[in-house]
Parts: sequence; C-alpha cells; structure tokens
Amino acid sequence: MTVFAVDVLTDQRWDDFILRHPCAGVFHSRGWLEALYRTYQCRPALLTSSGPGEPLKDGLLFCEMQSWITGQRMVSLPFSDRCEVLSGDAAGQQKLVAGLRDLADRHRCRYAEIRSSWESEPAAGNWRPSEHFCWHRMALEAPLQQLFSRLHKDCVQRKVRRAEKENLQYENGRSKALLQRFYELLLQTRRRHCLPPQSYQWFQNLMAAMGESLTIRVASKGRRPVAAILTLSYKSTLTYKYGGSDGSLNHYGGMPFLFWKAVQEAKAEGMSAFDLGRSALNNQGLITFKDRLGAQRTELTYWRYSGEKAANTGYPAWLSRAGKQIFRWLPDGLLVNSGKFLYKHFG
Repeated sequence: MTVFAVDVLTDQRWDDFILRHPCAGVFHSRGWLEALYRTYQCRPALLTSSGPGEPLKDGLLFCEMQSWITGQRMVSLPFSDRCEVLSGDAAGQQKLVAGLRDLADRHRCRYAEIRSSWESEPAAGNWRPSEHFCWHRMALEAPLQQLFSRLHKDCVQRKVRRAEKENLQYENGRSKALLQRFYELLLQTRRRHCLPPQSYQWFQNLMAAMGESLTIRVASKGRRPVAAILTLSYKSTLTYKYGGSDGSLNHYGGMPFLFWKAVQEAKAEGMSAFDLGRSALNNQGLITFKDRLGAQRTELTYWRYSGEKAANTGYPAWLSRAGKQIFRWLPDGLLVNSGKFLYKHFG
C-alpha cells in the first residue's frame, strides 16, 4: 500500500472524513490541531493511503517534534490523551503504522510513538510499550437519576449535596474572566503536585481554536473560586481535559459538584458519553475519584518504536524526582515560565 504524507491543516478533506469516521475524537479535530500548531509550532501531518484528489478513507495523525533536549521524534499525537489510527480494518492500521516507522527511520528520529487504545502490539516490528495509563469513560444513555445513583454515595453524592447546601455559585462559558479563574486554580493544583502548569497562551489558543466546543466551569464560594474544569465536546462525546482546585476549600465539594454539572449539561445536549481522560498509574487519588463517578476503567498503552541502533528512550527517574523538588519551591512566575519552556520539549 502506498502511503502519502498530507498537510492536514490545509487539506479540506479532513473535516468531512473525521465527521464520518466512528473512531475520530476531539484530538482529531481541526480546532485541537490548530491550537497545537499556534502554541508549540508543531505542524500536524497525516499519513494516508488516499492519493491527492481522492476522498480520504484512512489516516494516521502525527507531529514531527524537534528539540535539543528530547531530540527529533514523531508523536501521534503530542499533548493528546489518545489518538486513534483511523482505518477501516486492522490491516490498514498496521500499514499506516509501518509508514510512520519508515518515515521516522528516514528522518533519523530518536523514536516514533503511537498513542492509541490498542490492546496488542503493533505488527510493524520493534514497537515496545512506553507508558501505561488508566482511561475512564462514562456512558450517559441512562436517565439522570440512575447516573446519580452510580456515583459513590459517600465520596461523591454527599459532596454534591454539600456543595448545593453551601450555595456554591456556578458559572460556565468561555470568557476571559473564567479563563483567568480557571488558570489560577490550575496553577495551585500543579504546585501541589510539584509540576509546572501549561502556559496561559496554550489555553488562550485552545479557547480561540475550539470556539463553542470548549467550556470552562467554575464553582465559587462568595468571591473565592473553589474549583474549575475545562471540557471539550466533539460529536456525541464530552471530554474532560483539565481541572484545578483550591486545596484549602476542597471540603465544599466543588470538584464533584462540577463533574455532576457537566454530566447534567451533557445529557441535556444529547451527548452519549463523558470521556474522563487518562490518569497516570501512580496517581491513585485521581483514578479512585474517576472510579467513584461510576466510569468504566480500561488500560491505555502507548507504543514506541526506536531504531535498532537507538539508545534507551526512557528518562531517568532521578531526573523527574529532582525536577519535582525544584518546582516545589519556585515562585509562581518562575513556575509558569518553566512550564512554558518545558512543555514544548516533552509533549
């Protein structure tokens, strides 16, 4: 099978193809791809067996990333929880994956990575698991009352009722004021986890590119923001992507309250699923929280190809631990700037 490389941002066939393909999600959408390009200057490309002028029948999205820290690499798709290889059958998928492997070899990349929900190893050869995550998804077909009954009685239902009893103010939308409140809470949360936040510019670009598909939800007690989440909608799925909270106000139940609000609004808009995204295996608190929302948990494995002569592509654990110790003590301005610098190298 001949494989063609296409500039997906200029190819007008892409939007119609992903609307029709049942496995296409928000990370395939043009808005997400444009935000990636505007923020990180990584131009999304597409491998497809469809020639110029033919309707698209398959596709593998990727970005070629260049960094003096992490080297040259091909990722499908950076900064994205998962990005399915879109094809009509398994054989077609494997051909596209082999095309990415061959392209990575020709460009002498350090590695290529596939972030798909495959359960078995790609057959193209020399692919190995690189990272493992939990991925949670809520089906929304049941009536609201039944969905509420699936929430953990003590840890979620009780906190939702506590938030309502405390009269937490609720706002949703895409205003600059909501974005600012969301980002302040995100910064607090990333600091608690000893990690830098994504840049404010990333969220500005994402809001501009996604338009009405992006929603920020904020819960406040009086004038103090308690919690905030950012969701993306595409076709019949609502996707949770980012969240933050004021740790000193968690007893108000702001985060469970916002997730329940998101479920209610998704149901009202006719959505059939709430994608809660990936969770690192060592983040047991986040995994447990998503379990208690009544979401179904599955394993998500990323697959990485490196040439026979390539060195180990993993990063030393001590380097991650040292970075967290540094981030713990950085003032807000330096913490934000460190994220602005680092994310373009490690996406």
